[in-house]
This record gives sequence, C-alpha cells and structure tokens, in this order.
Amino acid sequence: MAYLGAAYLWVKAAHVIFVIFLMAGLFMMPRFFVYHQESAPGSDEDRKWIDREKRLLKIILNPSLVLTWIFGLMLMVEIGAWSFGWFHLKLLFVLGLSAYHGWIAGYAKKLAKGQRTLTDRQLRLFNEVPGIAAAVIVIAVIVKPF
Repeated sequence: MAYLGAAYLWVKAAHVIFVIFLMAGLFMMPRFFVYHQESAPGSDEDRKWIDREKRLLKIILNPSLVLTWIFGLMLMVEIGAWSFGWFHLKLLFVLGLSAYHGWIAGYAKKLAKGQRTLTDRQLRLFNEVPGIAAAVIVIAVIVKPF
C-alpha cells in the first residue's frame, strides 16, 4: 500500500475527470441514436450521424473508458479496496457500465449498416442506465453503506 505516494491525489483526480468524460459520452450516444434512426439509411444525414458516432467513440468514449479503468485499478490497489464491501458493489456497476459501453459501440455499428433494431422509446430507456449506475456508484463510494 502507499505505492503512489504524492501522486495519489493526482491519480484520483484523473480518475474522476475521465469518469466525467465517460459518463458524458454514455449519456450522449443513445440520444445520437434516437436522432440517427430518424434519418433514412444511406442518406446524407445518415452518413453524418455515422461520422458523429464514430468520433464520439474514438475521441471520447474509448479513451475515457480505458483511462478510467487504469486510474481506477491504481486506486484500488493503493487503498486495498478489494477488502471493502462497498467496492464490490461499485465494481459490479462499473463492469455493467463497461458492458453498456460495449453495447453502445455495437449498436453504432448496426446503425452504420442501416439496421434499426430498437425503437426510440427503447433507446430513451437505455439512456437512463448510466444515470442509475452513477447514482449507485457514488452512494457506494461516498456513503460506504457496507
């Protein structure tokens, strides 16, 4: 323990910063999908949405996910988080958000192929997932209920 030394607070700050970037992207992408589905496959508007979604994934979502995990694992080791009950709850929801990120990347590929398998309503419901997960994670980390 204490291998980070004076860098601990910098690592913690970086973790929070990249979590914010990740969450912003996870909230944006399903909204992009709702608007994208309104465009005709193969249209000019469709191509613009495909480009926007690719850029959001490449520039914000993918790097933020990787850096969030790197800094989070560093913090986990630093504080010995594995021995805390609240950490297991946080980890469960972080894994869920990571899977959600994977689903988002997959659905963007489907839309790029012209496949629209979900309704606008379903996409709006999926948009609630990161908010619920964030609430649980924040409560677990701040309140430490167990």
